[in-house]
Amino acid sequence: MKRLRVFALAAMFLAGSLSCGVSCYAGEKEDSTQEKESMVATQDEMAAPVDVVEEGMVPVYGKDIQDGTYSIEVESSSTMFKIADCQLTVEEDEMTAVMTLGGTGYLKLFMGTGEEAVEASQEEYIPYVENEEGQYTYEVPVEALDMGIDCAAFSKNKEKWYDRTLVFKSASLPQDALLNIQMTTAEALGLKDGTYSIEVELEGGSGRTEVDSPAYIEVKDGTVTATVTWMSPYYDYVLVDGKKYEGENTEETSAFEIPVEGFDWKMPVTADTIAMSVPHEIDYTLFFDSSTIEKADQ
Repeated sequence: MKRLRVFALAAMFLAGSLSCGVSCYAGEKEDSTQEKESMVATQDEMAAPVDVVEEGMVPVYGKDIQDGTYSIEVESSSTMFKIADCQLTVEEDEMTAVMTLGGTGYLKLFMGTGEEAVEASQEEYIPYVENEEGQYTYEVPVEALDMGIDCAAFSKNKEKWYDRTLVFKSASLPQDALLNIQMTTAEALGLKDGTYSIEVELEGGSGRTEVDSPAYIEVKDGTVTATVTWMSPYYDYVLVDGKKYEGENTEETSAFEIPVEGFDWKMPVTADTIAMSVPHEIDYTLFFDSSTIEKADQ
């Protein structure tokens, strides 16, 4: 009888231990999940994001770019995560970038979302490297240009991951950096010095903006300059191959004289609009159709 009591007590103890083990493990797992979730900033804890991914963007991959190191513009979805400088390196179809931030508030980055960051290993994090000026720099892989890339940044003060979206802008690269560009040149067309009309098509941005077509081009010593007129008075300059060109505005239009390296390709340009409360640069492409070129007298 005594043995039965001992056996019964042992069985009860074992059952209790097993029950506690399962429930304790479940509790620990839940606590761990909650702890990880608390390390990712919520939307309420972040400034309102800026939409940097534009409709109609076509990704540009490393295979499309000449090997080398280039200064490149990077747009961020957060006003709290400003990239002051970025150097893009292309080597054997792979791209990396060294980004210099405007502040020193982030200890490390992760190329992905905040939720993915809390599950990642330390080896997957990208720590900062302080440069000679005391700025924080980060070397990150770049999958493609002109494409939204998830990047989580770990705040030094808040000790949380903040979700960002980055877009590396191909339009800010020198035009000769891009490979596989097939264009028609003025020399190939045998264009003599003079003024010509040509149909031009604008793509990019919201899709609501247009340019006047046909446009006019001036050919002189093999160099082509186009007068392109945006059908809006709210543009103050355009960037072509990184160089700024000021415009002439009327009550309804904004006109710019810009160089044209060639025809029959989507030539990247960036136009600064002042229609919003804060000036904003917008990336476009211009397609000059060589089949429509006609001699003109302006």
